[in-house]
Amino acid sequence: MKDKQIEKLISLEKARQKKVINLIASENYVSNDVLKALGSELINKYAEGYSGKRYYGGNEIIDKIENLCKDRALKLFNLNPQEWSVNVQPLSGSPANLAVYLGLLSFSNNLTPNSYNLPKIMGMSLDHGGHLTHGHKVSATGKFWTQVSYGVDSKTEMLDYEAIKKIAVENKPDIIVAGYTAYSRIIDFKKFREIADACPALETGLCSILMVDMSHFAGLVAGREYSSPFEYADVVTTTTHKTLRGPRSAMIFSKIDARELGKKIDKAVFPGLQGGPHLNQIAAVAVALAEATKPAFKKYAKQVVKNAKVLAEELQKLGWRIVSGGTDTHLILVDTWGSAVYAGKGISGKEASDKLEKAGIIVNKNTVPNETRSPMDPSGIRLGSSAETTRGKKEKDFKKIAQLIDKVLLEK
Repeated sequence: MKDKQIEKLISLEKARQKKVINLIASENYVSNDVLKALGSELINKYAEGYSGKRYYGGNEIIDKIENLCKDRALKLFNLNPQEWSVNVQPLSGSPANLAVYLGLLSFSNNLTPNSYNLPKIMGMSLDHGGHLTHGHKVSATGKFWTQVSYGVDSKTEMLDYEAIKKIAVENKPDIIVAGYTAYSRIIDFKKFREIADACPALETGLCSILMVDMSHFAGLVAGREYSSPFEYADVVTTTTHKTLRGPRSAMIFSKIDARELGKKIDKAVFPGLQGGPHLNQIAAVAVALAEATKPAFKKYAKQVVKNAKVLAEELQKLGWRIVSGGTDTHLILVDTWGSAVYAGKGISGKEASDKLEKAGIIVNKNTVPNETRSPMDPSGIRLGSSAETTRGKKEKDFKKIAQLIDKVLLEK
C-alpha cells in the first residue's frame, strides 16, 4: 500500500484483534474469501435499482451476483421463493429496520412524537435488551412513529408473553418487533404470532405485522441451534455479521401475499433510503451465506452455544449474577453492579469493561433490566462467544476465560 499511514493503522488493528480475547457479542471474524470479495473490483461499479431494472448500464454480471446472493439467502433458511422474497441491498441493520417501517407504515413529519395519530411500533425497551431501531425515542424510528414498549418479567428477567399480549391488545400496534440486542433466551415466535393476530392495528384494522429482527441469532438459526422465525413472521430482518460470520451488511425477508410487503419494502430501500448498493458487500454476503450451508458451520453454531453456556455457568459459580440465570444463545448479560463479589459490593459496567480491556479482554458495558444507573455507566456488561469460537476455542477455554474475568475484576 502506498499510503503508509493507513497501512500502519490497519496493521496495528490487525495485531490488536489477534492479541485480545474478543467477547463482543456483535463481532466475529470473516473468512479470507469474504475479505477478498469486499476488496474486489466490484467496488468500482454503480448499480442503482434492482436486477433487470438498473439506471446504469454494464450490470449484466452485477445482476447475476445479486440474484445469486438472494438465492443463497433463501436456501440457507429453507425458504420457498414462491412464499418469501429477500432484499440484500441494505447497508446495515439500522437502515434495514428503518426501510421496513418506511415501507409499511404511513409517515408524516408534521406530527409530534408519540402523537395518537402516528402509527405504532411495539418493541422491547432499550434497558431491557431492545435495540434503538425498535422505536426508541432517540432513534429516527421513535421520532417518526410512536413506540409502545414492553420488557421482561421483573423476577425471571424473561419474556412474559401474557403481559406482552395485554400491552399489544391495549395499544393496537401496527408492527410488533421480536428480536433483541441483549436478551439471552430463545424467543417463542408462535406466541408472538398469536399476540399479533389478537390485536388489529389502529391504522389498517388488520392484525399487527410481526417483524422479527434476528440480527444477533441469525447464524444460530442457520446452524439449527435456534428456532426459525419464518413459520410465524411477516417480515424478518438481519445483519450478516455477528453469528452469521459475514461482512457488515443486512437483509430483509418478506412474506409473499396480497399485502405486497416485499414490493413496498424494496421501494423504501431504493429509492427511499439508499442510492446504489455496495456490490462488493453483496458479493461478500453471498460468500458468507454459502459458507453457512456447510456442515462445519452447524458444528460452529453448536459450539457457540456450548461455549456461552459454560462461560455463564462458570461466572455464576464464581459469584457473578447472570441476568435471567443463564443463556440459550451466544450472548450473556452480567449484572456486575448487582454482584456483591467486589469487596462486598458490585462494580459498574463501565469500570468492569475498562478493567477487562486493560487486561486484553474486550466486552461492552450494557444496561440490565430495571436499570438504575446511567447508560454511559450502566450496571452490567454484555459478553458473546461467537468470535472466540471462530478462533477454535472450546468449553475448557471458556471456563478459563470466566476465571480470568473474575480475577481481573476482583483486582484492586
